[in-house]
Amino acid sequence: MRALRVVGLHEDGKSIVCEDPARRERFLLPADERLRAAARGDITRLGQIEIELESHMRPREIQARIRAGESVEQVANSAGVPVQRVERFAYPVLLERSRTAELAQAAHPVREDGPDVRTLGEVVAYAFGVRGQDYTQATWDSWRGEDGKWVVGLLWKAGRSDNRAHWSFSPGAHGGTVTALDEHAEELLDPNSHRAPRTLRAVAERAEADPNQPTLDSAVTEDGGRVIEAPIPPEPSEDDTTEIPRVPAETPAEPEPAAQATPKPAPPAKGKKNHPIVPSWEDVLLGVRSQRG
Repeated sequence: MRALRVVGLHEDGKSIVCEDPARRERFLLPADERLRAAARGDITRLGQIEIELESHMRPREIQARIRAGESVEQVANSAGVPVQRVERFAYPVLLERSRTAELAQAAHPVREDGPDVRTLGEVVAYAFGVRGQDYTQATWDSWRGEDGKWVVGLLWKAGRSDNRAHWSFSPGAHGGTVTALDEHAEELLDPNSHRAPRTLRAVAERAEADPNQPTLDSAVTEDGGRVIEAPIPPEPSEDDTTEIPRVPAETPAEPEPAAQATPKPAPPAKGKKNHPIVPSWEDVLLGVRSQRG
């Protein structure tokens, strides 16, 4: 590479005249913004100029897209430039996003009765503990939404699925506030909303409390099943001492002459205990009514 020396400014006022001392050849060097940035040693400005020349996306637009949540790789692919050239402009914005995510974890979730005393980070850490998940593997991030407000996102894996929760972050006094934007965020703020644990009480405990009071209660087991508690009816006793009601006999009619006397019907046979009495054959033929109740 040959070294040139500056001779002076060209007559057009837009170029610099340089000369090769060995060959006495002269060259014109445009005095543009890139040359002025190089003379000042402004490397950042040189990078901006290179991106502007190689693509239609200006550095300000690159930073705006990074601040809106895009990654460096996404912006580099859209601009058609190497990732290294986008990183130099994305780095300050990525720091801003990381800092905002940290601030949002110290904010207080907004509930129906007002802001929670605990912070978002404490509530989410408790929810992960209730679920038995590793909170240290979750990733926080933040970006500006279309309305200009900051959105805080949490990414974690549960099994083979990727889960995301989003909150709207409003900086302010005492850490600011956050509001849930989706179902996952609401569940993390209230991990016990779908759980209704209840202690299963034995029937014997109810009987000891009040043995004469019939009980009918239900309890929910840990796996969601429902158990019905009900008193067990006593088994019937084998000793049947129930008295059978007596039926008064009909008043006997006056005796008729012997020639016309009707044969006296046989007394009804006693049935066995708890079984119906079957009429005799003579009662059926003569049409005599049994003396039964």
